[in-house]
Amino acid sequence: MQSIRRVAIVGAGLVGSGWAIVFARSGATVRVYDAEASIRASVLDRIRASLADMREVGLVDDVDGIAGRITVADTLADAVSEADYIQESVFERVDVKTAISLAIDAAMRPDAIVGSSSSGIPASAFTEGCVHRSRFLVSHPVNPPHLVPVVELVPAPWTDPDIVPFLRTEMARFGQVPVVVNREIAGFILNRLQGALLNEAWALFEEGYASAADIDATVAHGLGLRWSFMGPFETIDLNAPGGVADYAQRLGPLYHSVAQDRTQPRPWSEDLVGKVAAERREALPGESLADRRAWRDGRLMRLMAHKQAQKD
Repeated sequence: MQSIRRVAIVGAGLVGSGWAIVFARSGATVRVYDAEASIRASVLDRIRASLADMREVGLVDDVDGIAGRITVADTLADAVSEADYIQESVFERVDVKTAISLAIDAAMRPDAIVGSSSSGIPASAFTEGCVHRSRFLVSHPVNPPHLVPVVELVPAPWTDPDIVPFLRTEMARFGQVPVVVNREIAGFILNRLQGALLNEAWALFEEGYASAADIDATVAHGLGLRWSFMGPFETIDLNAPGGVADYAQRLGPLYHSVAQDRTQPRPWSEDLVGKVAAERREALPGESLADRRAWRDGRLMRLMAHKQAQKD
């Protein structure tokens, strides 16, 4: 397979526009399409604003050069017909994913690759009816993909087996950190890990052990500091004198007993969500959410600049 040079982005919201930056900053030409005319009209301005912020912290140099490689297509066919790789980032619902996959399938080159930004729905749920279904898989990023580089590559049972190793190499070339999920599982790796932490956080709040703010602080100023540069297995490998086996011997029984407390997890009830939402809105009014997201992205930019400056 030839290296990816021409990319189509289908769905130009926060995730799609981030993907456009990922590919364009590494030299690919990018065609962006969204079904909403208002999004098509504004996406280039949003991309330029993000690039300008990234330049401020040293993540990119040539804003004009990167932005100049991104154009907006008026139709889906215009976006995807010549693309080597197509990144779909539409609404997370099976019927929506199915419809856009069939539309892409009808307009794509037979040898193109289509990655879906699906957060947890496996590709087999929405690509079975595609003529070129062997060219489809999940390429799930973290939002925003141009600042958080992990991308999960999850093949469907019918995905061409040559595509995953090829795309792993290509995603690394584009500056991402590809993670291969060997077979389909709902939620993939990232959201299953995140879900385990979230479910425990909701339960601890519901049972009155701590406020939402203090639970957040435990992660932001505790677990999250290590997790920003190492994962759970490396963390525990370094947390016992004899490494991971020593850690498992010392603390394995504790974690097993904790896990047994949650053998019957409860859904996040409307009342529970309301209580957490009330605490969050007291801390951060709804009208300030966009500003706080910008603050988050700025912190992520500085963190990424720091990580790029370090040598492992």
